[in-house]
Amino acid sequence: MTRTFLGPRRYVAALAGALLLAVAGQAVAQAPPTTVPAPRQDEWWKERHQKHLEDVKKAREGAGVDLILLGDSITQGWGENEAWKKYYGPRKALNLGIGGDQTQHVLWRIQNGEIEGLNPKALMLMIGTNNAGSASAEDIAEGIEAIVAQLRKDLPDTDILLLGVFPRGEKPDDIRKKLTDVNARISKLDGEKVHYLDIGSTFLNPDGTISKDIMPDFLHLSDRGYEMWAAAVEPTLKKLLKED
Repeated sequence: MTRTFLGPRRYVAALAGALLLAVAGQAVAQAPPTTVPAPRQDEWWKERHQKHLEDVKKAREGAGVDLILLGDSITQGWGENEAWKKYYGPRKALNLGIGGDQTQHVLWRIQNGEIEGLNPKALMLMIGTNNAGSASAEDIAEGIEAIVAQLRKDLPDTDILLLGVFPRGEKPDDIRKKLTDVNARISKLDGEKVHYLDIGSTFLNPDGTISKDIMPDFLHLSDRGYEMWAAAVEPTLKKLLKED
């Protein structure tokens, strides 16, 4: 066997390179799952993603899109309800919500075609509640930050309306406290092209409880809840869409 002997300088350089690779590998290994793009394996999810790609293609080849709504089931739930017809039907709006999505899934979707070729005036993002059962507030916030960073890279001319994660549960509890901590951190993203808005108190009674007529399961919104959501963000959206 032939052995290669390195001089002192080459040995130090090689050792430094090995250490850098080790540190980089450790950093990747320690990245929280909330920030690592990942698809889901459910067939219905793949079909929903494919439909989004088709909708995006139609928009790209047609009249385009002025407003994108991005998130999980709470966003998907707009459907074609009366609030949607009233506030977003007259606009060129596109719903990119998928039920059950966590931050890593939304990150994967926007890296895999769901905003490709679009140039909306505004995008409304609300995500993170589905991570609450398995991730810390810090990790959830990092996932949201990763999504915002990707959006800023891919849609540099788009104003992002970043919503605080909505409260959930009939009464204040540990999960709601965690989401409050998430919102405290992501609120710091407010700045050029990112506009943070927390409308969570809109859904709360004076004693901090949530009514079933607003969130029937204390998570997903009723038609009344969607009307409240739309009304709460409308003044900001009008400014971002330059409709004033």
